[in-house]
Formats: sequence, C-alpha cells, structure tokens
Amino acid sequence: MISGQSLYYRYPDGKGIEFPDFSFSQGSQWLILGPSGSGKTTLLQLLAGLRKPTKGTLTVDNKNITKFSGTELDAFRGGHIGLVFQKDYFVESLTVGDNLLLSQYLAKKEQSKKDCRAILDRLNLADKWGKKMSALSQGERQRISLARALVKSPKVLLADEPSSALDDGNTERVIELMKSQAAEIGASLIIVTHDQRLKDNFQAKIELT
Repeated sequence: MISGQSLYYRYPDGKGIEFPDFSFSQGSQWLILGPSGSGKTTLLQLLAGLRKPTKGTLTVDNKNITKFSGTELDAFRGGHIGLVFQKDYFVESLTVGDNLLLSQYLAKKEQSKKDCRAILDRLNLADKWGKKMSALSQGERQRISLARALVKSPKVLLADEPSSALDDGNTERVIELMKSQAAEIGASLIIVTHDQRLKDNFQAKIELT
C-alpha cells in the first residue's frame, strides 16, 4: 500500500539524503526512528506529499505520487492522508467543532457533526465541542490534532514527534490512542521520532542514521 524505492532527496543547500527501500501494508503500524539530521521528518513530508523526491518512486494507496502535480498532491493529501504535526496549527478564533468541520471541508469530505462528535467522544473530549482553541490545555490540543486528522477517515495517518513534549505517562497514553484509533478506521500509522521510549510500542521499525 505504501512503498518507496531508491528514494533520494536533495536539499536547496546541495546536501542530499538517500532513504532505505520500504514497503508498508494497509493498516500496518510503523515507527521511524532517527537522530536530528537523519532525514526522518523529510521522509514524513515526502510521504505526505509536502516535498517531492529528487529521485526514486513513492507509492501511497497504490498510486505513484511522485508523478503528481502540485495540485494533484494537494487533493490527494486532503483526501487520503491525516497529519499530526509536532506543533499544532488551528484557527484559534473557531471552536473545536468548527475546526473539525473545517478539516472535513478542506478535504472535500461530507461535513458531519455526528462523525466529528463521535471522534471527540472516543478521545474523551466530547465536552470540548463548543470551546475555543485558546481555552484548551496543551494535552487537549494534541488530542484535538489527532481528532482533526481522523475526521477525514484517512488511509494513512502520519505523526511527527508526537511525544516530544510529553512525560512517560502521557507518552504511553497518546501513542496507544493513535494506534487504537488508526486500527479502528483501518488506517496505516507511521510515526517519526527521535524518542527511544517508543521502541517497545512497535514491532515494525525503521532506524535512520
């Protein structure tokens, strides 16, 4: 379902990075580990269609996205990929519910308050529907980021350093939440991180150096 062959990316400063070949089946859950500078975030951005490889082939949902135009990549990302960034980005003037509905709208999905509320309920955030983003704690915002990715029913869920600001207890809870929610909707889950605490949570791993 997701595969990369001979992937190479050259940065604007001329530095290049070559990635190992990989193949992920639909619904599988992977951890991509590596120190700063190893290219793990770049690989996530390639998978999300936010960057295009200099060389190689990248297939997502059985489609060679390296052949897509910028417009086609935007449409594909909106309809197929859920992103959880290290730093969250919301429309702060909107409520939680409106931010989730906006995510569905931008992905050209049917806007469904019922579906959005159901996801909030699964994340123990049902009472936050009408709250402004500024009224939420950092932990709540992080779970809302996950909800925003899930409301699109993505084929692929990508997360960049989701445990970077969390203690051990919250790290365990957030990672298990991502795994269970991805499994519930049948999405592939790929987490990139330098956090060695996550190694025991995943059987399938790639380590970049």
